[in-house]
Amino acid sequence: MDRIITFSQRKRAVSLILIFAAFMLIQLVILRLGNKAGRGFIMPEHQELVYYGMQLPVILGFVLRSFVNHRAVKLTALGVCFAGFWLMLISNEASLFYLIVTGTTVLCLGYTGGCVYYYMSCFADVKHFGLCFGLGYAFAVAVQYVFQLSFDLRPLIGVFVFCAFALLLMFLYTEKRVITSTEDKGFSSVPKFKLICAVVITVAMLMFTSYYNNYIHHLQIASNYTEYNVYSFPRLLMIPGVILFGFIGDIKKGKLLPVCTLCVTVIALLNAVLIGRETYTLNMCLFYLSMSAVISYYNLTFTRLARKTKKPAFWASAGRIIDSAAVLLSFALKFSTLSAVSVLVIDIAMLSVAIVFMALNGDLNLSSIANKETKKSEPNAKITPGQIREKFGLTPKEAQVFKELTETDDKQEAIALRMNMSVNTLRHHITSIYKKTGAQTRAALCKLNITDE
Repeated sequence: MDRIITFSQRKRAVSLILIFAAFMLIQLVILRLGNKAGRGFIMPEHQELVYYGMQLPVILGFVLRSFVNHRAVKLTALGVCFAGFWLMLISNEASLFYLIVTGTTVLCLGYTGGCVYYYMSCFADVKHFGLCFGLGYAFAVAVQYVFQLSFDLRPLIGVFVFCAFALLLMFLYTEKRVITSTEDKGFSSVPKFKLICAVVITVAMLMFTSYYNNYIHHLQIASNYTEYNVYSFPRLLMIPGVILFGFIGDIKKGKLLPVCTLCVTVIALLNAVLIGRETYTLNMCLFYLSMSAVISYYNLTFTRLARKTKKPAFWASAGRIIDSAAVLLSFALKFSTLSAVSVLVIDIAMLSVAIVFMALNGDLNLSSIANKETKKSEPNAKITPGQIREKFGLTPKEAQVFKELTETDDKQEAIALRMNMSVNTLRHHITSIYKKTGAQTRAALCKLNITDE
């Protein structure tokens, strides 16, 4: 049975990597094209408003997915996004039409992203989930850098993006069937304070990166992407960065990730503020390394918490929503124009807030790792049917189904036949079991079927 579970986990992991890589490639390419909107149409001094203006439809798209969940809408959004990409690829950037297409496309991009993040959250307990996220993100960054940013090979980037859209189309057609057992569970077990801590910590760490992000974005537009360019070679550091922090996110279920992320962002902040803006290459390298850490933190944190909330579709993409909102907030505060002393004061305050909330959330209590290791060395025993019912509040029939799922490797059809019930009835019991136990997959149920006695 262990071999079967391992094969199933690996198959699921590969699908998560491919789906996330496909979406991230589409997102990175479209947002890069969108930054060019309005050139020659909008005054140069107002050009950077396009970058900040795109954040609004992105946020709206992600939020809409929380309230609208119909296959027809999903396919329409993906179709509009696909058409918008090709129109942006062949249209004149210096036109009102290009600007309108950009706004419409990024809105649908946000909605599609909400679908992908929700899907990822449904399988957040897959082994090496963090590494799956990192590999998918890294692949998208590498492809975009080589074929769009370095050589601007539009036909080849078009082929890659076409394949990515095809993969997402297949995903949307099979999404409902794949996550049937976890769809709309409405299982709420995460304390509100834990969600608040995650939001505050994410905002604080994003503010660290916003200072240099806004500053360099302003400079690159002023220099027409010649002397300064946020898409230059230091961006490649995101490839090992997201893989590394994805790997760290898998250690002890992400226990080390908040502290590691905080350390990297503080180093990047101190270099940009104390050493100076003039060390452009070093600042850019540290900026992308810190962005890799922050992106990994908020994506892994919220996708893992989402399925235990009443609004899983919203919380799964909450980190991405907060990211765009932080960009708008820093722009409203004119963060990039503040003096180094002012920025240092603000960021020290943000650092203090992040540390306080990490402490309150237990993220700094690393001693618990040693306690868990000690418990792992103790022998495990199977839980009896009576203990199962008592521990999770299962009915007698659900307890029988629980034992069948965790102690056999039979498919649902075989289990239903053996228990003299229909497959639909069995699936109803399975859904109830997932809801009561908080597990999301059969592999997770197997882990619950042991006791540390």
